[in-house]
Amino acid sequence: MNRQFTITIDGMHARLQAQTRAAQHEVAAGQVLLQVDAASLNYRDLLTLQGAASGAARDGLVPLSDAVGTVLAVGDGVQGWQVGDRAIPNFFPAWIEGRFDPVHLQNALGGGNTDGVLSQRLEVPAQSLVAPAAHLSDEEASTLPCAGLTAWHALFERGPVMAGDTVLVQGTGGVALFGLQLAAAVGARVIVTSSSHVKLERARQLGAWATIHYGETPAWDEQVLALTDGRGADHILELGGPDTYDRSIRAVAPGGRIAQIGVLSGFNARPDIQPLQFKNARIDGICVGSVAQLRRLNQFMAQHAIHPVIDRVFDFEDSPAAYTHLASGQHFGKLVIRL
Repeated sequence: MNRQFTITIDGMHARLQAQTRAAQHEVAAGQVLLQVDAASLNYRDLLTLQGAASGAARDGLVPLSDAVGTVLAVGDGVQGWQVGDRAIPNFFPAWIEGRFDPVHLQNALGGGNTDGVLSQRLEVPAQSLVAPAAHLSDEEASTLPCAGLTAWHALFERGPVMAGDTVLVQGTGGVALFGLQLAAAVGARVIVTSSSHVKLERARQLGAWATIHYGETPAWDEQVLALTDGRGADHILELGGPDTYDRSIRAVAPGGRIAQIGVLSGFNARPDIQPLQFKNARIDGICVGSVAQLRRLNQFMAQHAIHPVIDRVFDFEDSPAAYTHLASGQHFGKLVIRL
């Protein structure tokens, strides 16, 4: 039998519900059957559950996009994968490499009408799989496909970040902490903002060059300029949305770049972008990444022996509690479900 969680819509409310279905044995050509060993949550998963009753997801959707599993069987024509291999499915299964095609948005795991990974068994296209870095545990490897890849795409595929650059990271969520670890690994100076002194101290332990408590320093953009002798940050992971965007534009350095990623304070940011023109700065829209990029991220993680930050690991039966903890905002790093 295959146990999984699905989103059940009841009127104007949606909730996670455990389901048991017949286990799959035959695998289609070009596909791989995985035993899912661990899965992790992203802010997107919380939005999907909260918005399901309003059409953000279909009734019965299996949620979550990020997981690592063990190959149980391979379909005809599959090369490069054998039973027993560890594998990570990409967030966008059909974005293998090259430029992004908007059609991939319709097929992202765990959203809309495409089932995700919170299931003990999972069939995925072989071409969507990447081998995780060998030094990572299952729990650590499960955090890479969305948060890790988003930070990698922003900083290295569209950057690239180099030693001596200044990187501004907003908050201490999954993407933010990956950004901190990846940038610090190449010698960049990383500034982290948070409203928690405890989280800022932990960020410093991870290698943050400087920290800003935005509750005590609301004009954190001015502090960024002060820390950099008036120049600003070469790279900014814009994770906040409407409440932070104008300050990010003021804080970005001449020739710098803002990676547009987050919606923590809502959607539909309408910042004043004219200052970017006179700084010769730019905004890059970042939406996760390709299979090839995920492969390069794992190679980088192995090269620098980076371990993702995990806040807490939940048992499969406690999956709803993982969502509750994510909604509380008290976490530092990733929340993982062990299957």
